[in-house]
Amino acid sequence: MPFSPELLIYGMIFIGVVVLVEGVYLTVFGRSISLNSRVNRRLEMLDKGQRRDEVLEQLRKEMQQHGKVRSVPLYSMLASKAQKAAIAFTPKQLIMMMVGLSIGSFAALSVGTSSGLVTNIVISVMMGVGGIYTWVSMKAGKRMSMIEEQLPDAIELMVRSLRVGHPFSSAIQIVSREVEDPLATEFGVIADESAYGRDIGEALKDMAERLDMQDMRFLAVAVTIQQQSGGNLAEILAGLSKVIRDRFRLFRRVKAITAEAKWSGKFLSGFPVAALIFINLTDPHYYDEVRDHSLFIPACITVGVFLALNLFVMRILTNIKV
Repeated sequence: MPFSPELLIYGMIFIGVVVLVEGVYLTVFGRSISLNSRVNRRLEMLDKGQRRDEVLEQLRKEMQQHGKVRSVPLYSMLASKAQKAAIAFTPKQLIMMMVGLSIGSFAALSVGTSSGLVTNIVISVMMGVGGIYTWVSMKAGKRMSMIEEQLPDAIELMVRSLRVGHPFSSAIQIVSREVEDPLATEFGVIADESAYGRDIGEALKDMAERLDMQDMRFLAVAVTIQQQSGGNLAEILAGLSKVIRDRFRLFRRVKAITAEAKWSGKFLSGFPVAALIFINLTDPHYYDEVRDHSLFIPACITVGVFLALNLFVMRILTNIKV
């Protein structure tokens, strides 16, 4: 049976793009910035001799740089996720990488496939932009998941610090030293900003909006209300920690219940595509007799729309707010 390696080459190039971006990222910025590292990045930077104000300035620049360029057409769809992921690459560097990876993909497709010029250009651009977007989305999702898991423990640590008599600013500093990244560096920035005169409630609110995290908004509101009205902050935070932990437990339960429906939708949409790829790999001439039919292209477009619509509908049905 004749074998057509083009679809396999497309997949390998796309995977290579994502892996290449991760490799370049770790090479440029070091292992300490990887989410797989257990090192508190802020403390590591301080241990290397950098001044506290320099570390604060660098971390704030990395955290806020992506939110300032949402108006850039090509970058707007990536800005929110890059901000949540705290990508150290600047927006300009990410755009340049999109262009460079698109050019590299085009060269690989030109050498490895017999597709036409226009097809190679379109696919290479999709690979360059899609590879960066996939990589940033993966890092953003992983980072946000880790922060959500760490937050209840961090609040409980603050509660214990407050109950033994530490001020809230000291409780924030303890969290920045004792917990792991990525939450440690986030709270370390708040501790440094507080030391330089910024209101802690305002800093927490800014972090909650930057991360677009509801539980962090609860924390910011609780601290702000206590600052304005008084009260036992330790008891308030203890109750908040319990609420966040219960919400997280309920969210996990809902996620487990809806997992079957989500994967059913993905399977129903992915199986026809997988079958099409398998048929083309094993028998590239299978569709030759119908390929020139006037309804072939409209039928393909219709099937693609229905498959995408299936994913969209299943996502809406299983997207239960907690």
